[in-house]
Amino acid sequence: MNLATVFLMAGQGQGGGGFQFVFLGLMILVFWLFMIRPQAKKAKQQKTFMSNLQKGDKIVTIAGIHGTINKINEDGTFMLEINPGSYIKMEKSAVSMEMTANLNKVATAAPIK
Repeated sequence: MNLATVFLMAGQGQGGGGFQFVFLGLMILVFWLFMIRPQAKKAKQQKTFMSNLQKGDKIVTIAGIHGTINKINEDGTFMLEINPGSYIKMEKSAVSMEMTANLNKVATAAPIK
């Protein structure tokens, strides 16, 4: 007997082979709902966030550097002003969407005196 015959005989002896396919389909559906779909949604939000960056936006990089965008270049980089007169050339992909959102949320929630 070869290996394929053993598997066929084992499947016939147990019965319920159709249930295995339904269970596999449900596993794939759950995997898609909880893993793939949220990651695709987050990637889309990140791409939208990156394309909406403009001069004057206050941001935080993934390294924790706070600054204001001074100039956006065509090559996917921008000039970040970290202190008056101090500039760093950064990649757009180095901006942290979550930390920037928290920074801007705190800035708008804090009362101005």
